[in-house]
Amino acid sequence: MVEESAERASTGWEQVVVSLTSERGEQLTRYALALCGNPHDAQDLVQDALVKTFGRLRNGFGIDSAEAYVRKVILNSYLDRSRRRQLWHRIAHLAVEPTMPESPVDEIDSRADLIERLKLLSPRERACIVLRYLEDQKVDDVAASLGLSSGSVKRYLSDALRKLQISFSQSEKDGR
Repeated sequence: MVEESAERASTGWEQVVVSLTSERGEQLTRYALALCGNPHDAQDLVQDALVKTFGRLRNGFGIDSAEAYVRKVILNSYLDRSRRRQLWHRIAHLAVEPTMPESPVDEIDSRADLIERLKLLSPRERACIVLRYLEDQKVDDVAASLGLSSGSVKRYLSDALRKLQISFSQSEKDGR
């Protein structure tokens, strides 16, 4: 009898995972892509979030609540990775010789679309832009998601929009 209830519990959360990935997997990947800007990293973020969410038996999740939880894990994982990268970039020169800068041709090519332009933003700015404009959240909701004040979110949004505007205007001047 215990085995039957354990089997039923495992099939319950397994069904949620299967439904979530089949029905909303693409949306989760696009969300992660908007945050990180790299399709491979986006897939890794989604997979890591699913493992973190369902690595232990999770009962009581419906599709909507599971998706919301996975999106939160994706956001937190992205911000954690960004913090680690920033820390590494501050100390990397102590352990590794600096790499050669990208050529101007590569830089011009990288401005081809919005995802590339989002890479120009800091991780917090990018997270604010994605949550506010791509996820259509209110400023207060973005602040709650990121653990920031509404004023900080407004400042990040203002700075990010200014950077994006400069990026777009420069590409227009260049004839792109």
